[in-house]
Amino acid sequence: MYEFIEGEIIDKSPAHLVVKAGPLAYFIHISVYTYTQIGNSSAHRIYLHFIVREDAQLLYGFSTLSERELFRALISVSGVGANTARLILSSMTPDEMTQSILWGNVASLQAIKGIGAKSAQRIIVDLKDKVGKGADIDQLFTPEGNTDREEALSALVALGFPRKVVEKSLNKIIAQKNDLSVEEIVKAALKMM
Repeated sequence: MYEFIEGEIIDKSPAHLVVKAGPLAYFIHISVYTYTQIGNSSAHRIYLHFIVREDAQLLYGFSTLSERELFRALISVSGVGANTARLILSSMTPDEMTQSILWGNVASLQAIKGIGAKSAQRIIVDLKDKVGKGADIDQLFTPEGNTDREEALSALVALGFPRKVVEKSLNKIIAQKNDLSVEEIVKAALKMM
């Protein structure tokens, strides 16, 4: 129904955007990958996927068409919902995900919280023929500033993890290496939890 939205980004976190287009503002769920692609820009084209449920109408946004297509492929797999697909795309770039599927790398998918052996195998079997052709390699942009820990915390809490568990994980990660980007922090935390 909706293809994309262009407008002023008035609120942004690693888990969502609020984009003002005309007199309306739209709340859009995003992955950490999309967040890093947008960087510090105040306006950006966001490709959309609209989901209507019995209790909600949700917009999911993506910085590239390839990420949106991978999201759509993931939610077509039995047992993988929109939030799980977003969690997967927050843990891996679209290219890493495509490579994991094409190479049958069950272990890399199992490293993502909530993805067990059966789910990982089902994703690989169902999507192996659907992905890989024309996959582009997107360049990652890291947001500037000293708020990487807070943004990672916000993203992980928005994905449904308990705040105290996330804070402990982030403290361990940052104590080991303090020059990580938001995306790297989130990926490391997802592997720990």
